[in-house]
Amino acid sequence: MAETHIPYYSLKKLFSFFNGVTVLSGMILIGLSIYVNFRGAVLTKVLGLSSEYLFHVGYLCLVMGSVTVLLGFARQHGAAKESRGTLLICFLVMVIILIVQITAATVVLAFFPVVREVALEHNFVTLRKNYRGYKEPDDYSMRWNLVMEKLKCCGVKNYTDFSGSSFERVTGHTYPRCCCKSPGTVDCDGHNVSADVIHQEGCFPKLLKITKTQSTNLSGGCLGTAVMQLPGILATLLLFIKLG
Repeated sequence: MAETHIPYYSLKKLFSFFNGVTVLSGMILIGLSIYVNFRGAVLTKVLGLSSEYLFHVGYLCLVMGSVTVLLGFARQHGAAKESRGTLLICFLVMVIILIVQITAATVVLAFFPVVREVALEHNFVTLRKNYRGYKEPDDYSMRWNLVMEKLKCCGVKNYTDFSGSSFERVTGHTYPRCCCKSPGTVDCDGHNVSADVIHQEGCFPKLLKITKTQSTNLSGGCLGTAVMQLPGILATLLLFIKLG
């Protein structure tokens, strides 16, 4: 039977400390998922499938963080009761979570170049076809209106994206009101394209910057919490062996 050279009392103290660090890592994952899904990546929804991975990984972080916190309490209970079965189950689940976190970080980093290379032309074509106008009730138009207002930009590439679009054919305007620096003014008439009246730069570079930031946050968060959890996993294994 394997034996460790660490005294049992010291090992339990070490286990309790690293278990607390593991619970903290779970809370960090939960906080990161909330930030990404309900704040940080809200504007990038207009990119469609090109940015969906941010939300999927964000929800995955929420699940992993919640499970990690619950496992922390389960492991502490298992250590107090000296239950090898509980410790073993917790150890195996934490190993799985560790692998999933590393995989998620890799996927996030791998998908960002796809957004950069593919999303521009796709969103340009989609905007010209599906955008209806300022304060229109459809989700697509509402999302783009929010983006253009919040990021102070116009169109995907620039303000000329609306020329010849379905929006111009229906309204007769060359740009929507949300492109204006002051939407309520007389000069914001859908035809005056002066730089003093409208934001002429496109939104894609700004959306890409947000996506890059969120990708970095997600991948860094997953890898960082994985590092935090590793000592707790090893401490659980050592305690399991010591109780054998």
